[in-house]
Amino acid sequence: MKAENDEKSIERSFVLLSCTLFLLVSLVAGSPCAHAEENAAMSFLKAMTDYVSGQKAIELSFDSDIEIITPELEKIQFTNSGEVLLRRPDKLHAHRVGGYADVELFFDGKTVSVYGKHINGFAQFDAPGTVDQLIEALREGHGVALPGADLLLANAYAALAAGIMESKYIGRGVIDGRECEHLAFRNFDTDWQLWLEVGKTPIPRKLVITSKTLNNAPQYTLRIKSWKTGVTPKGKAFAFTPPSDAEHLSPDALIGLDELPQSELKGEKP
Repeated sequence: MKAENDEKSIERSFVLLSCTLFLLVSLVAGSPCAHAEENAAMSFLKAMTDYVSGQKAIELSFDSDIEIITPELEKIQFTNSGEVLLRRPDKLHAHRVGGYADVELFFDGKTVSVYGKHINGFAQFDAPGTVDQLIEALREGHGVALPGADLLLANAYAALAAGIMESKYIGRGVIDGRECEHLAFRNFDTDWQLWLEVGKTPIPRKLVITSKTLNNAPQYTLRIKSWKTGVTPKGKAFAFTPPSDAEHLSPDALIGLDELPQSELKGEKP
């Protein structure tokens, strides 16, 4: 009886040792499937950025959602819609409207104008250069986050891939009736997901950014509804003429033209 128990004990120890060795080898060598998913995700991302950056003119419409976490740890979501007209390298017109703000941005390659229709005020400053340089100036110099703008950059792949620590190809999904490739990426302080339309025109259809450094991980979601390329913008599409009764604001006021209400809902946002 003792010999039989000893034999079973040895067998259990062998099985446990085998499982441990298999786990260690898997951790060291990495899973082939995981590597394949990572390579596929980066390949799809590269195809999307090559396609988008190769378009001379883009006209699109979008919906966006931004979440905040209140001091009472309640998650609240605000929704906006808008349109973007881009002509590379140095022309941009964007409009966003929600329940708390109605904002237009005009850029003609020399001057940027931001008009808050809801407050009948506008700010202007010189910004000679490209659209990419404008986006950087708005972020770094004026604190305007512009989440999702990286998708339209001329060097979009370099900008998006720079902070990626992990990437995964999730599979197929459907956005507004269109079959899409679903990708997931991890950065140091954010997780983000991207859905790209299947086919020869990998249009970005949905972007979700999750902030990992904030309580309860609030999210920003961008859904691209319509997408046109090769459009011919009208001559004055990128020029701004302020209304005669509009207030001329300081460029520092741009941070106040937010997607969120300037009210008691002060909380953390992505």
